[in-house]
Amino acid sequence: MPSDLAAALASGRPLVLDGGLSNQLESAGYDLSDALWSARLLADDPEAVLAAHLAYFAAGADVVITASYQATFQGFAQRGIGHDRAAELLARSVALAREAARLAPPTNRPRYVAASAGPYGAMLADGSEYRGRYGLTRAELERFHRPRLEALAAAAPDVLALETVPDADEAAALLRAVRGLGVPAWLSYTVAGDRTRAGQPLADAFALAADADEIIAVGVNCCAPADADHAVALAARVTGKPVVVYPNSGESWDAGARRWSGRSSFTPDAVRRWREAGASVIGGCCRIRPAEISSVARVLAAPPR
Repeated sequence: MPSDLAAALASGRPLVLDGGLSNQLESAGYDLSDALWSARLLADDPEAVLAAHLAYFAAGADVVITASYQATFQGFAQRGIGHDRAAELLARSVALAREAARLAPPTNRPRYVAASAGPYGAMLADGSEYRGRYGLTRAELERFHRPRLEALAAAAPDVLALETVPDADEAAALLRAVRGLGVPAWLSYTVAGDRTRAGQPLADAFALAADADEIIAVGVNCCAPADADHAVALAARVTGKPVVVYPNSGESWDAGARRWSGRSSFTPDAVRRWREAGASVIGGCCRIRPAEISSVARVLAAPPR
């Protein structure tokens, strides 16, 4: 499935992805404790989402991910938002990222928009996106994902980001759900070591995407940087596709104290390792802010060692 982004990936020049959208919004003073998380601001304060995207483009990102990770028809319905309005908000997530690309400081590099589609567990807002195994069949998961993917695809992003997928069964459902939409996708797992969060071997999980024409890149996100080291090379070897990698900072969340602890292991050396292992799109997830993305951009702008 040809696209401008697919052509960019084939060129061999690594692309800089953005960082944690929610962290940037929280840094600006927004409360994201609502079950809709950052998706709430699509309705309540879209200018805040625009500003967050602009910060990442200004930091050197080539690709930004929309504020639709936790945006679903079911989740909006729980807030009294009807189907048509929910579809408008999903489309708005893409439009805001496009507008940020237009307003950002000029560059001679193309800018791309990845429309986020988080896992079923993100809608539940109970942490189950880090466990998987929801008790649903693949067919039920496909029926959940397809309407949102249709709405996002209709807004014409450059790619659909099927991200933070914890479970190979959900990945299989997503691979069916993106068929025929006319927009390419990447598939990105959240992992622990060499397994999905649901415990399946990561090699088997990646293999699901090897022959899926809609999938133009595979990889991992929302994991420890150390877990990304192994996953990048494995994804490339198993699928033969470009690799996307955007882990967390490596800090730990203390649920009792409700704060992060430890030190970041998201370093320039880690970015170099991912590049050397064959990653084509490199950015960050939780706790990765514009300053870190600027560092990623500097590393990727330098000639390989």
